[in-house]
Amino acid sequence: MSIFEYNGSAVVAMVGKNCFAVASDRRLGVQLQTVATDFQKIHRIHDRLFLGLAGLATDCQTLYQRLVFRHKLYQLREERDMKPETFASLVSAILYEKRFGPYFCQPVIAGLGDDDKPFICTMDSIGAKELAKDFVVAGTASESLYGACEAMFKEDMEPEELCETVSQALLSSVDRDCLSGWGGHVYLVTATELKEVVLKGRMD
Repeated sequence: MSIFEYNGSAVVAMVGKNCFAVASDRRLGVQLQTVATDFQKIHRIHDRLFLGLAGLATDCQTLYQRLVFRHKLYQLREERDMKPETFASLVSAILYEKRFGPYFCQPVIAGLGDDDKPFICTMDSIGAKELAKDFVVAGTASESLYGACEAMFKEDMEPEELCETVSQALLSSVDRDCLSGWGGHVYLVTATELKEVVLKGRMD
C-alpha cells in the first residue's frame, strides 16, 4: 500500500459561472480501520481561497500550518489577501523545497481571482502544478472522481447546480473506494457568498 493511501481521501474542486465548489470526504482511517468520521480536509485560507489536502493526514496538517503562517506574513507585509495564483506558486515552492523528503500530500487549490474568475489547480507531492479550467481531483478516490466529473460537468453552471453536481460526483465516487467516504463537506464560493454543506453518505 502506498503511503498516500494510508489514511484515505477524496478531494474535488469544480468551476462554475463566476463561482467554484470544493468538496471532500470526511473519513480518517488507518488503512482499513476507520478512526474518525468528521475529519476536515478542506481549509479556508481566506473568504475567496480554499485549500483541500489529500494524502497522509499528519503531513497535510503540518503543511496547512506552514501555509497559514506564510499567508499571515504576506497579509502583514502586503496588507491584502493572497491571489489564488500566487498562493498556488507558494504551495508549489514549499513542496519543492522538500523534494528529497517530501510531504506526502496532494493539494487542491481553488479560489476566485480578479473579476471573480475562478481558479483551480492541483499538484503532486513535489509541487508540479496541474492547472485546469473545469475540475481537479485528488486522493484515493481520484480515478472514480475523474469518471464522475467527466460525465457530470457542464460549462458555466450556476451556483446551485454546481453544488448539486459536485455533491453527486463526490458521493458516487467514494462509494467505489473503500478508503474514503463517510459523508462529505462541500464549500460553494461566489463573489458575494460562501456556503458550506455537510453531506450524509453511506456509513460503511
